[in-house]
Amino acid sequence: MSKFPKKFGKKEKTFSEKILKILSQNANKQFNYKQICAVLELNDTKSRNEIIKDLKILAAQKVIIESEPGKYLVKAVSQDYYEGTIDMTSRRTAYFICDEFEDDVFIPTNNLNHALDKDKVKVYVYNRRRGKKPEGEVIEVLERSKTEFVGVIDIQKNFAFVTTANAKMYTDIFIPKDKYNGAEQGDVVVVKIEDWPKKADSPFGSVINVLGKPGEHDTEIHAILAEYGLPYDFPVEVEVFAQKLDTAIHPEEIAKRRDMRDTLTFTIDPKDAKDFDDALSFKKLENGNYEIGIHIADVSHYLQEGTILDDEAYNRATSVYLVDRVVPMLPEVLSNFTCSLRPNEEKYTFSAIFEIDTKATVLNQWFGRTVINSDQRFSYEEAQVIIEW
Repeated sequence: MSKFPKKFGKKEKTFSEKILKILSQNANKQFNYKQICAVLELNDTKSRNEIIKDLKILAAQKVIIESEPGKYLVKAVSQDYYEGTIDMTSRRTAYFICDEFEDDVFIPTNNLNHALDKDKVKVYVYNRRRGKKPEGEVIEVLERSKTEFVGVIDIQKNFAFVTTANAKMYTDIFIPKDKYNGAEQGDVVVVKIEDWPKKADSPFGSVINVLGKPGEHDTEIHAILAEYGLPYDFPVEVEVFAQKLDTAIHPEEIAKRRDMRDTLTFTIDPKDAKDFDDALSFKKLENGNYEIGIHIADVSHYLQEGTILDDEAYNRATSVYLVDRVVPMLPEVLSNFTCSLRPNEEKYTFSAIFEIDTKATVLNQWFGRTVINSDQRFSYEEAQVIIEW
């Protein structure tokens, strides 16, 4: 017989609901009343007779099927089963998000059945009668959203537990003694969930990285990176691909662009900035108006669709700025050099060019590919001094 949770929570349920729960969790298995009583740990005559009666009622209502005399199973196809995503709360309960429902379906703690936040799950939905808010139960975890977590390890005599600071992670993680991987008491670690037996209160995992002691600067920074899945280093093959890119400025490519290399151009960034991805240009026209250009590095010239570099950038989505470092979207050869609008270097750019009058009214505009050469790098403080001078 399959293993089942033996407790159904503090909220009292009818035997019919408990029967449905058992059959739903084992959709391809037949049960007779004795097997159901055994799962529910019922051994008195009154309860046994109630189980028999409810089985017959459910079969008569065609909620379950009497596949053989005295043996029952849940209907193979039921409109009460749905697939969707778990949204955990900080109260150890959750909501089931599914397009079939206008309102999210509430999932009590005892009905989570090892589902974690953002997991893709199959859920059985109860109380679908008009006027009642639906309530559900996770029948199967279809796909884990996350298997690696950051937490502090608490080492006991023969095992350890890792507790996370994530309010939506409602359980600690059990670590066998042979899977500490060098972690010591109180270390901040990254753990990977490897298994979660049916009757176990906590998932089983192993330490895959020791980050250091809580409170230390590097420990906390790397904990943030690991918690949010921010990949600080690039795969070797992506770095090699980027290093092999042709980053030279070619006359034939310049001919396809608006050449603005002789126009006064400059960047304004924080003093400690390492990459300069946008610039301004300024030119006084013969008619007395002004030409203002806003330029941004043309990353798409180097980032071709379908390449491993494109795939890596897509997965990262953006650069992430932390207190003392950047997790870049692109390898350094692009983010800090080729696609950085550094002074006295020709760069391919995308630009928005505006002609304005002395009252800053926009008279003409142009958008397209350009090539520029920044004349000066200014910090915010330097620019402010010039403005106020």
